[in-house]
Amino acid sequence: MQPFTEGPPSPTADFRVPLVLLPGMNCTADLWSGCGLEGSIMPTLDEPSVDAQVEALLGTLPERFALAGLSLGAIVSMALCRRAPERVTRLCLMSTNAKAPTDVQRQGWRAWLDRLSAGETARDLQRDILDALLSGPAPERDPGLAERVLRMGGDTGGARLDAQLRMQATRIDESSALPELRMPVLVVSGSVDAICLPQFHKDIAAAVPGARLASINAGHLSPMERPEEVGRLLRAWLNA
Repeated sequence: MQPFTEGPPSPTADFRVPLVLLPGMNCTADLWSGCGLEGSIMPTLDEPSVDAQVEALLGTLPERFALAGLSLGAIVSMALCRRAPERVTRLCLMSTNAKAPTDVQRQGWRAWLDRLSAGETARDLQRDILDALLSGPAPERDPGLAERVLRMGGDTGGARLDAQLRMQATRIDESSALPELRMPVLVVSGSVDAICLPQFHKDIAAAVPGARLASINAGHLSPMERPEEVGRLLRAWLNA
């Protein structure tokens, strides 16, 4: 594991291969707004299992691509690299956990499915975890940030969130496959992420040969809290 240093700033990403950005659960492409990664491919996650989502992505994405995912998007990214590592030129894992879900997580996802069935909206559920998604000072720095996070839930909608919750329940422990990764890997942690703790990212980086670890002063949704910093980090990673 090596610390990540950015090197000289690059004004725009060098897309020698396409960059694919996978969002977290109940998130949209707005997650990446302001990061300076325009032109990237930003698929939605809408399959009811991780395997089905990987299959759908492999059937629609270019033959070779760089891949960055956040939270559920990073879990799908790990599964995709386990299935088809030859397709991915480099990998960035953000705000995530490689381990299998806990019983508490499974109970939480089941409760959200029940609440959706009872008529609550994806925006309602997003509001419940807003304090966990953002670090304490973030809404003060950017008064519109909380509304953007809630709007992502509204734009995701109940049907897609239902599929994502069912996808979460099909996750497996990806840790054992991490030592087999041979593409350059960058692991990015929010230093005050209350959902995916910094230790999770240290464990991932320690398991991947040559992986680099970076920490950003943010919560779970670091691209929204620190878009310029995340953008610089990802452009440096792309150009390394």
